[in-house]
Amino acid sequence: MPWLQAAAEHALEECVPVREFPVLQGRRVAPGWWWAATSGGLVHYGFGAMRSQLIMLDRDPRVVALACRPVELTWRGRGGKVVSHAPHLMARLTDGSGALVDCAGARGAGRRLVQRAVHVEKAVEAAGWHYRLVGSPRLVVERNVRWLAGYRHPRCAGDRLPQVAECFGNPRPLVEGVRLLGDPIAVWPAVFHALWVGVLSAPLERPLHAQVVAAAAQPAAGVQR
Repeated sequence: MPWLQAAAEHALEECVPVREFPVLQGRRVAPGWWWAATSGGLVHYGFGAMRSQLIMLDRDPRVVALACRPVELTWRGRGGKVVSHAPHLMARLTDGSGALVDCAGARGAGRRLVQRAVHVEKAVEAAGWHYRLVGSPRLVVERNVRWLAGYRHPRCAGDRLPQVAECFGNPRPLVEGVRLLGDPIAVWPAVFHALWVGVLSAPLERPLHAQVVAAAAQPAAGVQR
């Protein structure tokens, strides 16, 4: 099917992977599944860098659905040789457009991936979509977001998000707000969930700890992620 037709007519975020990831000896992270708070379903990943990017996309407020390798693009290369490439991830965005993402590993993107990325980017932009070839996020940011991801399920917040947002209407250290809200064992999960969904904001460029100052970023009403 022509790519422009597929991008316009099909919900690619609902497709299964066109190609599976092999289990490679010596690789630190084996293929697995990520429960995406964005869509409430499982998304496949093939290696560590891909899982990291999946976690970051899951927290992005512009993303409404995620999929692993739902499409493979094929074109004619030099000398008429058929070239095909299946980008690692696909994200459906709030404006209805999509994004295809390739993830570079710890050693960076290989030459073949970089060459193919040029062609994929042109095709994706022609459909009004977005394409990114990404490396690893900053280590401290990745670790902070991964910690918050442990509290991404809505059950962690219960019905506490409005109270959390009100408490942090004036910026204050996390631990101070938690003590004001009640039992720390019950409140901490709600505070971490609020940081995950963006009800609270805090600087994630340095290690997250109890004394980090957080503030209400937006109203909590209607937040589902």
